[in-house]
Amino acid sequence: MDTILESLKKAVIEYDREAAASWARKALEEGIDPIEAVDALTEGIKQVGDGYGRGELFLPELVGAAEVMKRAVPILEEEINRRGKKRETAGVIVLGTVKGDIHDIGKNIVATLLTIDGFSVIDLGVDVAAEKFVEAIVKHKPGILAMSALLTMTASEQRKVIDTLKKEGIRDKVKVMVGGGAITQGFADDIGADGYDPTAVGAAKLARRLIGK
Repeated sequence: MDTILESLKKAVIEYDREAAASWARKALEEGIDPIEAVDALTEGIKQVGDGYGRGELFLPELVGAAEVMKRAVPILEEEINRRGKKRETAGVIVLGTVKGDIHDIGKNIVATLLTIDGFSVIDLGVDVAAEKFVEAIVKHKPGILAMSALLTMTASEQRKVIDTLKKEGIRDKVKVMVGGGAITQGFADDIGADGYDPTAVGAAKLARRLIGK
């Protein structure tokens, strides 16, 4: 058991997506609690995040670790959900890049830092339509919706998502934070977002403030 958990952690530290997925499946085959397996992955990404914070590791390493998590965690979370269990987290965050925009590096970094900070992150990916954000909020009941837009032409999609949340009567159910190269504080205020930060590190801190932790 300890060998499998240590291997999961090592796979993140070594940015090995295939190994992480393989060890995640192995953990389930051996009857290891999937929550413990996710915790092992999280320990690995925390180690990468600490190295990044000290300036010993750089952006490619952080992105690599994020890709490993995206590959392995869903395998384990499927089993967690099947068992009706829940992980102790700082909160649930639904995150994605808005429709028409396929940039994901900034989003992935934010997702990684949020994971390191203890959040359970539901990453919807890129080119996400307003309706898909709404579906995820209804399904996962997150405390926060985080949206990214790098292109000026796609920034208006963030407004559309917020308007759609209002139309569906669930705007008051979730805090909305926005970011990306095309977004400013003025724009965030104008569309009615609850928070904005221009940096990935700032976004993680903002999430804590928005949920009051």
